Amino acid sequence: MERRMYRLVEEARLMDSEYHLWSPGDCIVVAVSGGPDSVALLHILNEISKDKELGLRLVCAHVNHGLRGEQSDEEAEFVRNLAGKLGIPFELGFFDIPSYMKDSGKGLQLAARDKRYEFLHDVATRYSAASIALAHHANDQAETVMMRILRGSGPSGLAGMRVKRRDKKVELIRPLLRIYKDELILACDTLGIPYVIDSSNLLPKYARNAVRLDVLPFLGQYNEQLTDSLNRLAEVIGVEDDYIQREAEAAYAKLVFKQDGLEAFRINSFINLHAALQRRMIKLILNYLPLSTDEGDFVKIEAIRKGAIQNSPTTWSIDLGGGLRCLREYDTIRFALAESQIPHYTYVVEHFPAEVFIKDTGRTLRFTREEADPGLLKSEGRGNDEAVFDTDGLHYPLTVRSRLPGDIMKVMGLNGSKKVKDIFIDEKIPPSMRSEIPIVTDANGQILWIPGVRRSAIATVSPHTSSVVVMALQKGRE
Repeated sequence: MERRMYRLVEEARLMDSEYHLWSPGDCIVVAVSGGPDSVALLHILNEISKDKELGLRLVCAHVNHGLRGEQSDEEAEFVRNLAGKLGIPFELGFFDIPSYMKDSGKGLQLAARDKRYEFLHDVATRYSAASIALAHHANDQAETVMMRILRGSGPSGLAGMRVKRRDKKVELIRPLLRIYKDELILACDTLGIPYVIDSSNLLPKYARNAVRLDVLPFLGQYNEQLTDSLNRLAEVIGVEDDYIQREAEAAYAKLVFKQDGLEAFRINSFINLHAALQRRMIKLILNYLPLSTDEGDFVKIEAIRKGAIQNSPTTWSIDLGGGLRCLREYDTIRFALAESQIPHYTYVVEHFPAEVFIKDTGRTLRFTREEADPGLLKSEGRGNDEAVFDTDGLHYPLTVRSRLPGDIMKVMGLNGSKKVKDIFIDEKIPPSMRSEIPIVTDANGQILWIPGVRRSAIATVSPHTSSVVVMALQKGRE
């Protein structure tokens, strides 16, 4: 083996010893565009696969994006012939990227990436591959880190591309991430290994190309070791980011619980975490949520974090997009599906016994008339889910309805009336639950009872009461 190729092979083996990139008998799908980077990667892995004890199996996969006509077709044929000469199975994917861009609304680079990875995963599935090998190198890493600096990324972004990352059911591995592009080109040229040049890589209209062709050379005037520096930055932050991630996962396991099927946590425990862990735990939650949302949105993460650690307001709601929202409900932060507005409802109760099932809230109210036993019955009933009224003190028919703006009630134990909204606040009823609570009124529109919360001062039971109306709240329907 030629000296330059030997060094590259040993560097890839060193990466494997550090990150465990492959195991004996693994099948690896190698993504090969035909450029010097991926061609070198295929040759390097082919040399490693010659180790009989290791027994690696390779599959060469190429994607024709259909963007450059004959040039794209020629590159596909070049890679096919390369795989054939090495005796490696070849898989070709062809996609109509312009049509996909139109259907998805995505830009060229993102659309091409989507279809490329879709194809690579499909090949990996068909061959039962353990990993997909990508030819990203140290210069690519420097470009990635610089682009993320320009976007204002956090630690996870500044860690750049990972040497090994789980994606769906396979590992994405980058054995060349510490090798520079000029080393790969020099090895190919020295050994007479042919490769192709993608002309689109020279067009500065694409962001990555602009960073490579303009930004990095300009900044390199002030730091001749800029590419090295950016790679060291990614290396250092990557390790520290892994540590923060593990700590955040431990905090998540300890503090987060399920409420109505989605994540929630208590504020008094959350505020004891370091700010870095607070942000990362929220990011974890957003990542675990079932609907699509941008889990990396710093503005949303910080809005949730600051809203949790501040003393007031004690109730709020943040729209996260994707049909999700985050709510503070006094001492709890919880995540929920965006609710549809409960329509206004009215049910009239004219006879006893009666049962009212409110379909939109899943609550049932039962009304019965009983003989009074002052020794056993009291106006408050048996807890907040039951209230007892003097039959003769009520004006009929009774009505069960949804809450209305400006509702007031004569409160038992209070000389006067109080807004229902203020009663909810006093009782710390979360805003998200208030629309689910029904209101019971008499024929004059006076509020008799807020089921599950408080009864009014109207028609209280006394020693002179001969019969009572018992109202009871039940969640669900028997």
